[in-house]
Amino acid sequence: MRLALLAGAAVLAAGCAAHADEGSAPAVSYTKDIVPLLESQCATCHLTGEEAGGMSLVGDAAIAYLVGKSAEEAPALMRVAAGDPDRSYLVMKLEGTHITHGGNGAQMPFGAPPLPAADIAKVRAWIAAGANP
Repeated sequence: MRLALLAGAAVLAAGCAAHADEGSAPAVSYTKDIVPLLESQCATCHLTGEEAGGMSLVGDAAIAYLVGKSAEEAPALMRVAAGDPDRSYLVMKLEGTHITHGGNGAQMPFGAPPLPAADIAKVRAWIAAGANP
């Protein structure tokens, strides 16, 4: 009986620990988190793909312009290197570190205050998780 109680307690503790891990870092959704951010902060200048930077950052179109595509300002870097936010030019532009990585131009969003750290963290988390739609 005592052994059964200990085994049950261990299973319960493992389940609680797994649930706590899930709650501490909710997954970032491209549709729910990234698209609204891109559309509110970036699409003014990057609407159709024919203006600044040659990319549309609207809805599902943004994936095709970002993930696995070379950055125009720094062709040796990907705009978004899926799984690697530290090697993604998008993150560098948002954080203002693009110049030190061979890029040029202004920090994004252009002409506006830098994004809050929480928004950049969402972009980083999305990229780290594979930059999936």
